[in-house]
Amino acid sequence: MLATASACRASDTDAVISGVVRDAQGVAQMGALVQVLGANAALMGAAYTDLSGHYRVSNLVPGRYQIRASAVLFSPSIRNNLRLPVGARAVVDMTLTTIFQSTAWIPAERRRADEPTDDWKWTLRAAASRPILRLVEDGEIVMVSSSAVDASRPTQHARAEVSSGDGGFGLGGVHHRLAVDTILEDGADVMVRADVGADLSQPGRAPAANFDAGFERRMGFDGAARLVMNIQSHPEMLSTGGNVGLQTFRMASAQRMKLGDLLDLEYGSALSVMRASETGMTTRPFLRVLVHPAPGWSVGYRMATARDLQDYESLNSIDSETPVAASVGGRLATERGMHQEISLARADGRGNVQFAVYHDGIQSVALSGTGGLRVDDLQMPGVQGLLVDSTTDNFRLLSRGYSVNGVRLTISEPLTASLSMAASVGTGVALSARDSGAVTLQEANDGLRVRSGATATVALKGRILHTGTKIRAAYRWQQRDTVTAVDSYAPFSDQAYCSFYVAQPLRFGGLLPEGLNAVVDVTNLLEQGYQPFLSKDGRTVFLAQSPRVLQAGLSYTF
Repeated sequence: MLATASACRASDTDAVISGVVRDAQGVAQMGALVQVLGANAALMGAAYTDLSGHYRVSNLVPGRYQIRASAVLFSPSIRNNLRLPVGARAVVDMTLTTIFQSTAWIPAERRRADEPTDDWKWTLRAAASRPILRLVEDGEIVMVSSSAVDASRPTQHARAEVSSGDGGFGLGGVHHRLAVDTILEDGADVMVRADVGADLSQPGRAPAANFDAGFERRMGFDGAARLVMNIQSHPEMLSTGGNVGLQTFRMASAQRMKLGDLLDLEYGSALSVMRASETGMTTRPFLRVLVHPAPGWSVGYRMATARDLQDYESLNSIDSETPVAASVGGRLATERGMHQEISLARADGRGNVQFAVYHDGIQSVALSGTGGLRVDDLQMPGVQGLLVDSTTDNFRLLSRGYSVNGVRLTISEPLTASLSMAASVGTGVALSARDSGAVTLQEANDGLRVRSGATATVALKGRILHTGTKIRAAYRWQQRDTVTAVDSYAPFSDQAYCSFYVAQPLRFGGLLPEGLNAVVDVTNLLEQGYQPFLSKDGRTVFLAQSPRVLQAGLSYTF
């Protein structure tokens, strides 16, 4: 369309050059300067690219030209010896590369004798191996890859889901979820998600609600930036002192970039504001650096201050966790800690082996429990930092911290093209409940001790061929009397013992719509690791690293 429009305005003898300027990842570059140079580098025409990266230079006389594209933070891209016949309409797409990417433009391998015959003589390719300029046999007519073919098209995916079950902390009742992801023409990604619950046992009470909105944009240095905002409202929560309701707001941002083949960098932070009995605010930064000193080898450093925000991909979590915030000493307290890790990894083309040493400094850890605490329990003298989900009878208790040094070995290996397996073993410490007679909640909390421990995990993730089944399953073992995770910032540390997630496409002779799935999500299926104690009125409740959760429902992607 651009070439046709220019042909209507130019004379029959003048030549026109137009096209699109992108970076090596295919992102259109606005405001790039494109110059057409003649003999002795004389400027014959110039133009700036528009919002979509398009440019056009017209009124050019026949001859040979040099095309030069430049932009801030990019190395100039140059096309030499471009011959324009009389009235030529050339479409020249330019690709800008950063100083850390290859700037060489080399001829591709000549066509072999067994290849299909066509009119292409040779092809120039960029660092991303994308065809840029093609010449026909006689060398007279200039043909260049068309922007109409290469431009990305906006796409949109939506997913609706309804699920229910015995629920976990903050997940009681029937939940209705809707997620919409939109990829714009320039490669940016816009995401909106909503999760509204319905507690059928408490008519008239406002439902729990969870809303996410995010934006991601590609940047230079083969990088991207992501911003995510999350708002949660949980009127079903009860906190220390008998206060009702928990509201939270979180804004998290992160960036990632690659400096050539040598360095990967990810960093970001999250600002959270929470209101229960009081109002509190926290900031949780993270940093991840990965150096590649030799092919197949990598050395990494990772720092994280929150278990649910440890790297760039953490901001893409489908389900935002319900935060734990409760009154301690008249102030709103949350789980706090810092994890630092140094790792060495080796990839052999298929699998990956990683060895890591780490240090954790935990100031306050949230214990998980189940069994139905009542309002009277929230008002017990000496019990603070308690947050109860009145819908599911789950609770969280802020307890003491600890400091630990540990090691971890992780091995991953693909089983098929779409299914992989991982195994991990690690050492560290965890909080352990004393194995003595019946004790109260206060006594159980005061009697927790720090003990050395080990953990081992076997995990399976991917899709099963020919069935479309999506599966994520793991068994994470550690000592039975522990009530927190050993190496709590490690992969697979969020779900103890036997846990799995399965999404199965439903097909019934073509009668059901495509995109309909049955979803099952189970945590700690065998209810392992439960430690009993007594509530205020003598009822038995339990501390557990991961209380059992059973959720199931239907999802539809369209």
